[in-house]
Amino acid sequence: MYIVTGGAGFIGSAMLWRLNRAGITDIMVVDNLGSSEKWKNLVNRRYTRYVHRDQFMNMLRANALGGPVEAVLHFGACSATTQTDADFLMANNTAFTVELCRFALEHEARFINASSASTYGNGSQGFSDSPEKTHLLKPLNMYGYSKHLFDLWILDNKLQNSVASLKFFNVYGPNEYHKGDMRSVVCKAYEEITATGKLRLFKSCSPDFADGEQMRDFVYVKDCVELIFWMLENPHINGILNVGTGKAQTWNNLARALFTAMGKTPHIDYVDMPEKLKGKYQNFTQADMSWMQEKHCPWAFTTLEQGIADYVNNYLSQEDPHLEMLA
Repeated sequence: MYIVTGGAGFIGSAMLWRLNRAGITDIMVVDNLGSSEKWKNLVNRRYTRYVHRDQFMNMLRANALGGPVEAVLHFGACSATTQTDADFLMANNTAFTVELCRFALEHEARFINASSASTYGNGSQGFSDSPEKTHLLKPLNMYGYSKHLFDLWILDNKLQNSVASLKFFNVYGPNEYHKGDMRSVVCKAYEEITATGKLRLFKSCSPDFADGEQMRDFVYVKDCVELIFWMLENPHINGILNVGTGKAQTWNNLARALFTAMGKTPHIDYVDMPEKLKGKYQNFTQADMSWMQEKHCPWAFTTLEQGIADYVNNYLSQEDPHLEMLA
């Protein structure tokens, strides 16, 4: 059995899609659907059981999950970078992850956790995922800190050769529609361009970057789950590892790729950054992906232009925008 927490969410449901493509259907999906639209991400998927997050925690603590468990893929967390309830994030994103990791280790199950590039803070320490650099990081928001604490727990308990914690950079792609303001700029910008014919980007607050020239490492969700699946096939690959393309792109480049995919002439307006983001905004991120060469990972990432074209033409512009059913 595979356990996928956050299985109805963005990366979690994409991971179900990848597992299904490999013929894997003995999957326990853990999530908190509530009244959201996340349930639509499960319609095209095959799995054996859905369990509410709270029920799952009770089953976990009572050792009543059944088994054996092949792998625990932990994507279930609050992903809102604007969340200010620190106690909730400490319990939901940090403490529960520790508890689930201990369960996986005790049951000799593969454990792969979703960390975040937000742990890098303002980027002053660079974007190396080395243990030495990890101890120096200072996240800019509580979400990033909650993820950082688990990465530190891995190092403090000398588990970097036993489990994997993946620092996802700016992920975009199908099945993120339920995320509201936390959707990728690609998703939100598609709607804005469709409605108005133009796109607004934040003006720069730094003299080092012109408007729209702030840079991020944008990575397509299909690449993310392919990389995770490769890690499932290679269980010796562990540690705190970046997941990005290793090539930063500007917001302007993203906008131009989106207008091109939509068959429209670029029209960009630059607007003031909200006060709540000033001082907490990452002007540059670029994953150090040297681990892939060191660990002989063969995966080649989709280019920004290719990823956006696939996302627009095969999902955003379609009546059913979710990851397709298996043939």
